[in-house]
Amino acid sequence: MISYYVLFPNHDNGMRLYREMKENGLKCTIAPTPREASKCCGISLLVKKEDLGQIRQIVKEKQIEILQIAEIKKDIDPNRDRYC
Repeated sequence: MISYYVLFPNHDNGMRLYREMKENGLKCTIAPTPREASKCCGISLLVKKEDLGQIRQIVKEKQIEILQIAEIKKDIDPNRDRYC
């Protein structure tokens, strides 16, 4: 399973895109930036693949600066944090 994260240079751009997406009826989740995507700390938006076209359009129209849209393969380990 692949997750899609929009990465930002700062918190303000992340919040601007979050508000624009909500106003346009697009679902997203504010999330910490995955280490696989960037070593920088900060927020990212977890988005749906089917919304990527609309997201790119909003970014262009509203001149919101993003670093990238990262595709991260979910590596779910069912034994994580299991000690027994």
